Amino acid sequence: MKRAFLLPALAAFLIAANEPGLSPEEETEHVVTAGETLGGIANRARVPRILIAEANGLKPPYALRVGQKLAIPRTRHHVVKRGETGFTIAYNYAVPWRDIAVANGIDTNAALKPGQKLLIPTIISQPTPAANAASAPPQAAVSPTFAWPLAGTLRRGFTPRTESNYHDGLDIRAPQGTAVRSIAGGKVLFAGTEPTQFGQMVVVDHGDGWHSAYAFLSRLTVKEGDDVSPGERVGLVGNTGRAQGYELHFELRRNNRPVDPETYLAERK
Repeated sequence: MKRAFLLPALAAFLIAANEPGLSPEEETEHVVTAGETLGGIANRARVPRILIAEANGLKPPYALRVGQKLAIPRTRHHVVKRGETGFTIAYNYAVPWRDIAVANGIDTNAALKPGQKLLIPTIISQPTPAANAASAPPQAAVSPTFAWPLAGTLRRGFTPRTESNYHDGLDIRAPQGTAVRSIAGGKVLFAGTEPTQFGQMVVVDHGDGWHSAYAFLSRLTVKEGDDVSPGERVGLVGNTGRAQGYELHFELRRNNRPVDPETYLAERK
């Protein structure tokens, strides 16, 4: 009798054990089962508990419920190269430097050393709480319109990061030395050399979470901290970084996330 009872249970266990699925160290979403705690899930996933809590909007004491789905922010690894700064690393991964620093237990102002190994957390957008969404008055979405940084031939367009061959901006071919102009007024956040892919680059803060970047430049004509006017020259077209000939690599970001520039740039004349 006992053996007859155990056989179906054993069969069910073997079927479940052989079903295709990700290991705890690989899964990007976890469904909470009875008795699980956030600490236990974090240990099995090998992801810091605080990152899972932040990704899912959890507050102490981090109570979980059976069936609850948790997003698991997977980490990537980066070895610091000579000349890299927190800003350039954060820009390359589209992850705020504050979040990278938290994931690695270092101060945001700490100096980086070549060869230093960093974990790069995956930032997951949190949904707006239903209560807030219900009480918020409806507002019409207003999208800004920016000017093109230069006239040229579009060699490669934008591809979102959800695709394996993603491309965060536009590559625009133009003659060497063509003036590259700020798409709107703002303040220069970065003007220098990014050593891994962008070459000489300028990043401008336009306010309200909007940033524009101009890379592959042969020369910079602004410096960090400068205020720039709409259409002001920020650099000259070059062939630095990973450029494929003389071209501008241009990016537009909102809250540090790359967006398709052509959606927000004025119609080309």
